[in-house]
Amino acid sequence: MPKPIFPYFFIQTLPHVVVLLLGLLAFSDSRADLDTIIIDQGVDDPIRIAVVPFAVSEDLADIDNPAKLIRFDLARSGQFDPIAPEDMLSYPSTENAVFFRDWRILQMAYLVIGQAQRNVFGEIEVSYQLFDVATQTQLQRASFRVTFDQWRDVGHKIADLVYSEVTGVRGAFSTKILYVLAEDVGTARATYSLQMADVDGERTRTLYRSTAPILSASWSPDGERVAYVSFETGRPSIILQDVSGPYREQLTGFRGINGSPVFSPDGKQLAMVLSRSGDPEIFVMNLENRKLRRITRHPAIDTEPSWSPDGKYLIFTSDRGGKPQIYQLELATNFLERLTFVGDYNARARLLPDGRHLVFVHRRNGVFHIAWQDLLEDRLLVLTESELDESPSLAPNGAMLIYATQDQDKGILAVVSVDGRVKYRLPSSAGDVREPSWSPFLPDVVRASE
Repeated sequence: MPKPIFPYFFIQTLPHVVVLLLGLLAFSDSRADLDTIIIDQGVDDPIRIAVVPFAVSEDLADIDNPAKLIRFDLARSGQFDPIAPEDMLSYPSTENAVFFRDWRILQMAYLVIGQAQRNVFGEIEVSYQLFDVATQTQLQRASFRVTFDQWRDVGHKIADLVYSEVTGVRGAFSTKILYVLAEDVGTARATYSLQMADVDGERTRTLYRSTAPILSASWSPDGERVAYVSFETGRPSIILQDVSGPYREQLTGFRGINGSPVFSPDGKQLAMVLSRSGDPEIFVMNLENRKLRRITRHPAIDTEPSWSPDGKYLIFTSDRGGKPQIYQLELATNFLERLTFVGDYNARARLLPDGRHLVFVHRRNGVFHIAWQDLLEDRLLVLTESELDESPSLAPNGAMLIYATQDQDKGILAVVSVDGRVKYRLPSSAGDVREPSWSPFLPDVVRASE
């Protein structure tokens, strides 16, 4: 498969952009689902935890036990080492049945037990408890009432709560991802689709399908809308669409480039790249009145904007220094600062929630990797070792990022922690997938019972 094209390269080859997109985004196969996660690397000393199979009523016995999903979520974080059920010495589902000696023998640091059964209203009542084995104390206890459709949601929710209690970092297992899949390219049946899924690749849903390419999807801060680039009119245009409703609007369709839309932290503005004035420049659209404000004015290529967490700065890629590097512009003063100096290609930058650390695409020895940089200490760390890594998107807790890469000449999605210690892949039997985008924290689908 040809090398994936970067948004920066799209701009350099604008006269032939549609032809290039059709040729270089040559995805294949026909399924949108992502396969079982493959964990490549975890921390050196993961936290030992036991998640005992929940005691479930007979009418729930044919579906996956919540404990299975909780174990899976914690394991793919790379920070936990859940014990397999067959290696457990006992299977308690209530506090009275817990014998901490069993779990100390197995060298467990934490223990999770739970129950699930239907109530008289047809709802499923799920409860769990988290214990510290060393101190024999209960750390968490909660119950949820859910519908059958929320069965996976409650598992993700419990995993989030356990992860947060043990690590001190908010869990992001209940979030979603967007990605682009193309099917039957090279045939008369070629289609491109924007897919939404759980972060483990399950419960995929198609948000939009087209016979033309789709690029650069991004989430609104409330998770209710997405913006992306579509070539459905024969040239790039920026689309705004509701995640759950029928609303879909074309925001721009200017001649030339219409690309890289990204929401401001308050959701009221959308940064984008337009070449309506000639050179590719950064613009900001007010989503209330659709008015545009031009942000950059330079004959170089300015592209791939992103926002600082406080909304006061725009980070973008520019070759105004001769090679693609990352710059930061203060919106109130127009003060411009170059952020990257190591390497001859740095692009597609995103600031972590702390506003101090940056992740971006970095070229080293001719190979594209994902890198992390401390802006205060000017320290750079290459996070990924595979080739052709692109399109990094941060988890809302800032602990992990998802990106597109290749495995055996096929596009896949992969996840790495921001310190590079944890890595896993989400391969797809559907063929090549690209352009991942991690959602913000979403409103709770399941809530603790009173």
